[in-house]
Amino acid sequence: MISFSPTEEQQMIVKLVKQFANDEMRKVYRECDENGEIPGHIIDTAWTMGLASSGIPEKYGGPGGEHSAVTGALIAEELAWGDLSMAMQIMCPALVVYPILEVGTEEQKKKYLPPFCGDKYKAATAALIEPRFNFDPGSLSTTASLKDGSYVLKGQKCYVPLAADADVLLVYAAGKGNSQAFIVEKGTKGLEVGEREKNMGIKALATYELNLKNCSIPKENKLGGDKGCDFARIMNCSRVALSAMAVGVARAAFEYSRDYAKERVAFGEPIASRQAIGFMLAEMAIEIDATRLMAWEAAWKLDRKEEATKEAYLVKTYADDMVLMVTDRAVQILGGHGYIREHPVELWLRNGRGFATFDGMAIV
Repeated sequence: MISFSPTEEQQMIVKLVKQFANDEMRKVYRECDENGEIPGHIIDTAWTMGLASSGIPEKYGGPGGEHSAVTGALIAEELAWGDLSMAMQIMCPALVVYPILEVGTEEQKKKYLPPFCGDKYKAATAALIEPRFNFDPGSLSTTASLKDGSYVLKGQKCYVPLAADADVLLVYAAGKGNSQAFIVEKGTKGLEVGEREKNMGIKALATYELNLKNCSIPKENKLGGDKGCDFARIMNCSRVALSAMAVGVARAAFEYSRDYAKERVAFGEPIASRQAIGFMLAEMAIEIDATRLMAWEAAWKLDRKEEATKEAYLVKTYADDMVLMVTDRAVQILGGHGYIREHPVELWLRNGRGFATFDGMAIV
């Protein structure tokens, strides 16, 4: 049976992350969006909290904590409430760590996990999304062919966070019967990182296009070895993470517009007392809570190693619509003020609009 009460440890983690989001991320998120950069001390502070490495076992140099999708969803929501760009960069190393932890071979774990257990943030990323209008994670155009004991990767990727700085990349390509993942190290011949992308939202997060031109990697760098990886499970973990982040962004927009409506007086009364505004706020709150519970259910199934594809797909689809609706209504509630940068709702709307295209950019 699903429990709606986080454990004492989860409550402690949520409290810690919430305080960090409020005290650190919220102080600089507007500046980060304007400048397109995230202060190094924010990332370093988050790294010392072990948010992306706490689940690495002691034998690989980690603290040996339990890797839990539910805990990851709780963390993702609070970080995204602070700021989505920073949340994605903070959790970016997990795009490599968690898949290797879940489905990597023993040799891959021994080689690639220990570097993420140090005191300094280590950039790593994953490349899934392709620049085409009919993109489908389950039917990739990027190919991986086995030739002379090595895999040769060919294709294009986009929305690859931190690609220019990442020491390790997890590149997804078409495999036999399913998509597969391949570990590519920085400097590999044929791996070309393009110019930084200019995005509508998540402007503080550096994302890049990636070109794979006969990029040759050792056979043993196929995630999971010869048998490959459970791509469906990796995608489910990503969908849960993105859904939880959508809840965090939506919650931020809801809380701000709710407080604004209570304080903004028009015609002698707060606009929150107007039925049209009240109904909008009520529906926003309902949709946020519904999405959160759906994300928790999918995460709970993932932690139990149960089939969660339906639950993860449904919550991701629902979250994409929910976050756009909530952030758009937040702008509406603020009226003309919602469209100017003095208020953050326009930022949340721009970020919220991107969730439908963020496949594979976060994971729990």
